[in-house]
Amino acid sequence: MDRREIAALLAYIGRLDPRLIRTTEREAHDQLAQWHELLGDVPMATPHGWDARVAARQHIRTSPYAILPADVGRPWENYQRERLARHSDPTPSADPDDQAAYTAELVGHRRAVATGTTQPAQALAIANGRNGTDPALKARLEAIGSCIPPATRAALAPYRPARAAREAAIAQGAPDALSVRCEWCLAQPGEPCRRRRVGPDGGARGTAPRATPHPGRLDLAAAQQAQQPALA
Repeated sequence: MDRREIAALLAYIGRLDPRLIRTTEREAHDQLAQWHELLGDVPMATPHGWDARVAARQHIRTSPYAILPADVGRPWENYQRERLARHSDPTPSADPDDQAAYTAELVGHRRAVATGTTQPAQALAIANGRNGTDPALKARLEAIGSCIPPATRAALAPYRPARAAREAAIAQGAPDALSVRCEWCLAQPGEPCRRRRVGPDGGARGTAPRATPHPGRLDLAAAQQAQQPALA
């Protein structure tokens, strides 16, 4: 805000809270100089949600204390932080090899977001089913049945044997053993069973994951699967 805008803001505040009104020309001049020194880098308003008059009115409405420059400057800094927290840097159009131009474009965009002259850029993400899925992506997921293509899943199988065994069992109609807690190794639902050896002191030893679940876990999953039609 320049001195003219600061004077307009002080006049507006004085109408809402007469305690801020200065009765002599010298006092008014000193007050204007003080507020301009502290709020010279704060805009009166931006195209996207900031208005110093709104911040001042909010303070006067909710606080019993006379307003200070900090009561306008603090909301402005909060406004900047909130906008930058929602901002994801878009890829600059400058040549990445031109580091100065690339950095300058990033900094300029962030400054425009922080000062309220442009809206924060949102990171692109795949929409879920509730918000609508891209038709092409939906058709591809329906075609392959998973976000991981079958060829990739097969290539990954040797590196995650427990998951591969689980998927193979489910495909054959067998119960999903990992849907229940293992009473032997205490693996939680969704976690693979682990080798559990009892040492001489009676404590469990060995935590290496197993490619196949313990038999008792399979039996428990089968019993629960058998009960599901009856419960329905």
